[in-house]
Amino acid sequence: MVNQTYTADVLVVGGGTGGTAAAIQAARRGAKTILVSEFPWLGGMLTSAGVSAPDGNELEAFQTGLWGAFLQELRQRQPGGIDNSWVSFFSYAPRIGAEIFADWVQELPNLHWISGQVPINVFRQGDSITGVRFADFAVTAKIILDGTELGDLLALAEIPYRWGWELQSEWGEPSAPVAFNSFTKRYPVQAPTYVVIMQDFGEAMSTTGVAAAPEIPPAPNYNPSQFTGAWDGYGTETFLNYGRLPGGLFMINWPICGNDYGQGVERLISDVSRGEFIQESRWHSQNFAHFIQKQLGRRYGLAKKVFPHTPTAFALHPYYRESRRLVGLTTVREQDILPIAGGKVASIYEAFALGVCEAIAIGNYANDHHYPGVQFPLQPKSIRWGGRWTGTPFTIPYSCLIPATTDGFLVCEKNISVSHIANGATRLQPVVMGIGQAAGMAAAICVELNCQPRDLPVKALQTALLQDNRSKAAIIPLFNLPPNHSDWLDWQLYYLNNPQAYPVSGNCPCPSANEYPDSAFGKGLIRENNCFKGIFYRLSQQEYRFTVTAPAAYQGQNWQLVTLRSHIDEQLRAYPHEQLVTLWGRQNHFANWLLVEHLNEG
Repeated sequence: MVNQTYTADVLVVGGGTGGTAAAIQAARRGAKTILVSEFPWLGGMLTSAGVSAPDGNELEAFQTGLWGAFLQELRQRQPGGIDNSWVSFFSYAPRIGAEIFADWVQELPNLHWISGQVPINVFRQGDSITGVRFADFAVTAKIILDGTELGDLLALAEIPYRWGWELQSEWGEPSAPVAFNSFTKRYPVQAPTYVVIMQDFGEAMSTTGVAAAPEIPPAPNYNPSQFTGAWDGYGTETFLNYGRLPGGLFMINWPICGNDYGQGVERLISDVSRGEFIQESRWHSQNFAHFIQKQLGRRYGLAKKVFPHTPTAFALHPYYRESRRLVGLTTVREQDILPIAGGKVASIYEAFALGVCEAIAIGNYANDHHYPGVQFPLQPKSIRWGGRWTGTPFTIPYSCLIPATTDGFLVCEKNISVSHIANGATRLQPVVMGIGQAAGMAAAICVELNCQPRDLPVKALQTALLQDNRSKAAIIPLFNLPPNHSDWLDWQLYYLNNPQAYPVSGNCPCPSANEYPDSAFGKGLIRENNCFKGIFYRLSQQEYRFTVTAPAAYQGQNWQLVTLRSHIDEQLRAYPHEQLVTLWGRQNHFANWLLVEHLNEG
């Protein structure tokens, strides 16, 4: 029974990555905002789902908006730093991420957060959504956002959505299947993963004979053959360091004979059997952890005091890679995320009118699909940059957040209007955070202008994102334009107004950042990094090795050189083979790389 009804300008349902970003941005813009989450931690994939080694938007130029601010907070708060694994440049304790989001929410008096609640019903007036009912209260709002992990509001509001595959005949996507088959039936969407955090309890067993870690019991459905060969192609150390976190912790989110789980995944959109699937997926991760301990010994066990529930080593909910997907005004397809022929970027999105750029968020991750035991071929969208693989950048259009026929409503999670194929690139945490920031800004401006989301001038939204006084967000991906560059805003606006001029190289014609006095690398940052001298080796295009000659403690060590900074990338590409170089950077022993922040020849 509803005991109380709250009224707000903006209601965000779901405290995941996109929902959290949307609520914070809407409130920062001045809208009276209510955020209702199912779980006691905000941040979704980045925190409560345990994926605290996020992928994508790692290059300096793409660390903008709330995503960039989140990384800056992590760098300040995470003991031991955030460069600990080889799958990501950023890995951290999930609790630290949750504390950041909670602090951001708490500082906003016009943002009311209610946790432990899920939507039960949706209120409509004609074609508009006007409110949502929860177990013991209701909320009415001018604009309502679906930030749930699985697009639950879409179903409750009976807003048209997609679930599963589209054939090649639908949009001409090159990687889409020509016909439905047993594979598409078995895996209608990508497999989720129930993340478990393991811990290195030390070498006590080898020195004392006493097992250091408590034994991990198998779950009822244990079958070791499911995990056989999980790390054979990598080796034990590389496997463990994949998602290494600070403090001797390991994020277990392993796709090869690991803990991805997709058996009967269609149960996730059934109110009756969702819990059954979630239980099975957690058992599957428990079994994988049991298998790891059996194979590697009781030096490794379940981590303690990671998540705020029991057992503390398991995430609060699965990491969902795909949800219900809105049928929106436009749909992001595979073609929209693939690089331009002969280029290193996708074309920026134009939809409503010829020559009008609709971009409101950026991503750059490869198109990555997860189906246990199946290698699904996809069109390549990866490049080597800065000495390491990354993905070609693409943009998200505003109109894919707007339902085709429903008003008062936006989506802000993995539930945007996107094809099943393209979802493999749009689902990543930084992209969803950018989508959430844009959706929250749009909702707040709609309240200010008293207009529907479909009537909001996209230029007003883009300008607000670019000029936000707290967390300005890039919406045109340019490799060589870091957000602290003096010409950053001018070039962002130029390509928004002249999308046909967007360079296929992804580089704008401006001088390198190190020629400007406002370069991010100053004397203070040099002091925070280690200085090394050594010999530079070019193994191949965009693959560099560095043999240390000084300091003496590192003499003779070989490191891979990587960078996230455009002007360093330019220097590395031009630097002569087998030449002496002096550089400043940070070591990642677990990835065996030096992250270069500053470089001097000779």
